[in-house]
Amino acid sequence: MSLARQGKLFLAMGILQWLVDWLVTVLLSQAGLSLELANVLGRVTGAMLGFWLNGRFTFARPGAVLGGSQLLRFLCLWLVLTAVSTAAMSAIGHHSGLQRAWLAKPLVEAGLAVISFFLSRHWVYR
Repeated sequence: MSLARQGKLFLAMGILQWLVDWLVTVLLSQAGLSLELANVLGRVTGAMLGFWLNGRFTFARPGAVLGGSQLLRFLCLWLVLTAVSTAAMSAIGHHSGLQRAWLAKPLVEAGLAVISFFLSRHWVYR
């Protein structure tokens, strides 16, 4: 599959994944959970959806089975990106407030999505 087609699919899947992540983060933090924990839980929810969608559609290869080493590489990447996301959200929340952190989350996640695309394409789903 071409880079352009994979990029479009990754973006479409990423938007859906991000909406789930953002919604869970906002709802849980609004309900009183710490922003950091809400962010991690939002990313877990989005990651489960994203791993399946990208493995099944975006980076699928004929005859390849999704799982095993791909899942391990995905988890490694996810842990690093979640640590970066959570640190950024925590810093923004402490300095600018919860509502501004909610607004900043899409920007933080968009930057991480670029990194995630290339690492997913060349490392996770290979």
